[in-house]
Amino acid sequence: MYDFFQQLHSGFRYIVFVMLLLAVIQSLIGWLGKRPYTELNRKINLFALISAHTQLLIGIVLYILDIGKKVQFNSETMNNDALRYYAVEHWFGMIIAIVLITIGHSKAKRKETSESKHKTIAIFYLVAILIVVSTLLAGHIPVLGSN
Repeated sequence: MYDFFQQLHSGFRYIVFVMLLLAVIQSLIGWLGKRPYTELNRKINLFALISAHTQLLIGIVLYILDIGKKVQFNSETMNNDALRYYAVEHWFGMIIAIVLITIGHSKAKRKETSESKHKTIAIFYLVAILIVVSTLLAGHIPVLGSN
């Protein structure tokens, strides 16, 4: 069961990454090109949000199944880089990124102009991508490629 969720979590990151990248690119084009905020824009942004939340749920299941392996809570956890990364740093960075995605999506929905909707999504989602990438790199996990 653990292997299934680990592979699912590892593979689903590509969907999340592509959706977030697509949302940022289309928002930057819309913002800088002063294009209208369309239903397609809204759906891409929503699917990026949904994929990030789905990845979080898979990660929570994996975290619970992993307690005692990579995730340990003992006196060695904070002294060991690998144990600390999986017990604290990975999920902390990812939760911050998902919170930013959620806030950005919620704020964009309330904006009146197309330009402000695009700008809000572009900024919040881009910062979230940077946090995800830096968190993965800190744990020596390839952003793209195999583990």
